Amino acid sequence: MTEDGSVDVRDDGLLTIGAFAARARLSAKALRLYDRLGLLAPAHVDEASGYRYYRAGQVERARLVAMLRGLDMPLARVAEVVDATNGAEAADRLAAYWADVEARFAAQRALAGYLRGRLSGRSSEMYGTFEVETVDVPAQVVITEKRHTLADELPAWIAASLGRLEEGASACGGSTGTPFVVYHSEVSMESDGPAESCVPVADEAAARAWVAAQGRGRDVSVRVEPARRLARTRIAKAQVAHPQILAAFEAVEAWLRREGLEYDGPCREIYFADWEAAGPQDPVCDVAFPVRASAR
Repeated sequence: MTEDGSVDVRDDGLLTIGAFAARARLSAKALRLYDRLGLLAPAHVDEASGYRYYRAGQVERARLVAMLRGLDMPLARVAEVVDATNGAEAADRLAAYWADVEARFAAQRALAGYLRGRLSGRSSEMYGTFEVETVDVPAQVVITEKRHTLADELPAWIAASLGRLEEGASACGGSTGTPFVVYHSEVSMESDGPAESCVPVADEAAARAWVAAQGRGRDVSVRVEPARRLARTRIAKAQVAHPQILAAFEAVEAWLRREGLEYDGPCREIYFADWEAAGPQDPVCDVAFPVRASAR
């Protein structure tokens, strides 16, 4: 018998790979791949010939794997679905995957719209919707948490890290100002920063003791943030999402060029409102750059 077999069914009810592939409407190559990846193992492999044999009851699993792959589902998540203990659990895992896909497509759709505006020369129109001003911020002691993170992980990390720092502020004399996030380098889907969450606190000595007590598990520190002049624009909750927020950063940068100001430190987002309580159009964040007068 050859591997794609002239005999479809053996005495023990097993199907050759060729016969099974025909029933499952898959190629023998795909079945070998699914076997190698642990998604669909043959019911029997002949020790002498290496030929693979399948049971008719495996057809449904084979077709399910193929359809899930048709959704561009990563192999690890395909395994999660097909190995679920029951249909309801499998459906929930599929729904979770598709929610991730739709969120990614929504972000890509927004990015495409943003890029169309830039490429068509409408950048100045977009920038004109942002009001930019300068404010002076006094020196302040801050406790910080730093992390290298890509753009898709950033929102969850910001919320978690600021929550941890605000909780820690109680041991540092209490919070004395608005929390903010500093970007020491670009954060995108290709660049991972780092980003640094910061919470101003009252007692520097207590803050240093708190940081020392955190151990090496988290990249936390304390420093004195110098007095700065910030150029900022205020944005609504709906504008904080990527890529909408890029237009705010670029609007401030365009304003700096017009005003003859220079950068004096890394850009930042300052979160002054209750995020959970805010509606989509409520102002929640200042996009800001430390600035100084141009030396020219």
